[in-house]
Amino acid sequence: MTENAFIEKMVDLMDTEDELTMDTKLMDIEEWDSLSFVSFIAFANAQAGKKLTPDMVRSAKTVSDLYHLIED
Repeated sequence: MTENAFIEKMVDLMDTEDELTMDTKLMDIEEWDSLSFVSFIAFANAQAGKKLTPDMVRSAKTVSDLYHLIED
């Protein structure tokens, strides 16, 4: 998955109107909440074929960190 496709997926997943970049800090995104957190794990496990734990996602600080969790 390209970085641009990932950013588009994150915008959809969080249902945000904010413009995201790979450097966007997760704590700066109002819509990055428990629902988005769980949705990201479900997306990673189902579509990206990764088995992420909540601790792995909690360690992410930026959109880029999330991307690197699902990268091949």
